[in-house]
Amino acid sequence: MKKKIILFLGLVICFYALITFNSGCAQISSPTGGARDSLPPVLVKASPPQNTVNFKGNRISLSFNEYIDLQELQGNLIISPLQKVNPVVSYNLKSISVRFKDTLLPNTTYSLDFGNAIKDVHEGNVLKNFTYVFSTGNTIDSLKLSGRVILAETGNVDSTIMVMLYRNTADSAVLKTKPDYMTRLNGSGRFEFKNLPDNNFNIYALKDGDGGKTYNSKTELFAFQDEPVNPATNKDSIQLFAYAEQKSDAKISYTLKAPAEKKLRLTTNLTADLQDLLQPFELSFNNPLKLFDSTKILLSDTNYHRIPNFTTTIDSTRKIVSIKTDWQPETYYYLIIPKEAIQDSAGNFLARTDSLRFSTKKESDYGTILLRFTNLDITKHPVILFAEGETVKYSFPILESQWTNKRFPPGEYSIRILYDRNNNGKWDPGDYSKKIQPEKVISLDLKLAIKANWDNERDIKL
Repeated sequence: MKKKIILFLGLVICFYALITFNSGCAQISSPTGGARDSLPPVLVKASPPQNTVNFKGNRISLSFNEYIDLQELQGNLIISPLQKVNPVVSYNLKSISVRFKDTLLPNTTYSLDFGNAIKDVHEGNVLKNFTYVFSTGNTIDSLKLSGRVILAETGNVDSTIMVMLYRNTADSAVLKTKPDYMTRLNGSGRFEFKNLPDNNFNIYALKDGDGGKTYNSKTELFAFQDEPVNPATNKDSIQLFAYAEQKSDAKISYTLKAPAEKKLRLTTNLTADLQDLLQPFELSFNNPLKLFDSTKILLSDTNYHRIPNFTTTIDSTRKIVSIKTDWQPETYYYLIIPKEAIQDSAGNFLARTDSLRFSTKKESDYGTILLRFTNLDITKHPVILFAEGETVKYSFPILESQWTNKRFPPGEYSIRILYDRNNNGKWDPGDYSKKIQPEKVISLDLKLAIKANWDNERDIKL
C-alpha cells in the first residue's frame, strides 16, 4: 500500500513538472533580430599602415571589420596628386586592394579619398570621405587650403563643381593639362585640400562636362583666382565665383512644320478681362503674320480718343504682338484692329474688324515694398533681383540706401543683389582669356511674400 502511495505521488509530481515545463516553453518567443546596424565599416588594418613614409611599393591593402561593397568608384575616388594612369582597384569580402600602374613621384605625399564609395554589404551604411595617406618621402605634408565656390550669376552653389590646383602657374595649363590636385565641394559649396606641400598653386573651379579635367568649353562652369595661392601663407578662406562664359545651346529637335490653319485667329493675355498695369497687352495669333500694319491699330479710351505714346512690336516668330503704354489703373480701353491691318503667311485676313474692350487692374491689386539697406555700396551700381525659383522675374537699380515700390505683383520671391560693374543693367560673365572676373550676385537669406494691398517693410544688412 505504501509503495502504491509513493508511486502515485511520483506520477503526480512528474505530471505537474510536465505541465509547468510546457507552460514555460509556450511563453518563449522567437528572436526579434535586435537593433538595425547603423554603423559604417571600420578600417582594422592597412598594409602599409596609414601615414606610412618612404613608401616604395606599388600596392596597398585595406581590411575592414565587415563585408564591403564599392559603389560608383570612378565618380568618388580622388587620388592626389593625380595619376596619369588610373590604378587598378579591386575588392573582395572585407578588403580593398589598390595597385598603382603609374610611377609615383619622389618626396611626395599621396592621398586616396574614397568619397562615399565604401559601404557595408548588408545595411548599405556608407563610410563617408574615407582617406588613406602615405608619402614617398620622409614626411607627411600637412598644409591645408580651404574656401568656397559660389555661382556668380545667382549667388547659389553647385556641389558637382570640382576645385583644382596646378603647380604649373602658366595661364594655359588649365586649358591643356590635368591638375595636380582635385577636391570636391560639400552641400554648402565649401572645399578643403589637405596634405599639401609648401608650393605656389593656381586654383580653379570647374564643372567638367566631358571628364577631361581641363577647361575646354566656354559653356562649362568655371572659376579662377587672379593670383597664385600658397597653403603656407594663405590662411584666409578663398572665394571663387563660377560662371559660364556662354550659355549652353539647347538641343535641336527636328519636327515637321505644321501647315498654316485656314482661318486667322487671335487670343490675348488678359486675365479675367483685366490688363496688368506692369505688362504689355499681348495678341497671340495661330499663324505667323506676313503683314502687320501697326499704323492702322487704334488704342483708345471709351470715348474713342486715341491713347498717345503707345508702341507695338512683333516677336521673332511673328505670332505675338505686344502693345505697351503707361496703363492707368481702373481704366477702360478699346483696342481696334481693322481686318486689313493683319494678314498671315497663308494669305488669311481677320474675319472682321476686332474691337476689344478691357479694363486695367486696381492699385490695390498690388503690394507695396519698402527695403532699407545697411552696408550697401552704391558706387558698385547694385541691382535688386526678385526671383521665383531660379527665374529672375523683376530687376531694379538701387540708387540709395532705401528702395521702395508701390506697385509690385503679388507672389513669393527670393532676393538677390547684383553688383553691376559696367552699369548696363544685367549680369555679365567673366572672360578668362582677358582675366576678367564675372559680376557677382549675392543671394540673400530672405523670402518676401507679397500680398495685394499689403505693405511690406524689411531691413537688410549686407
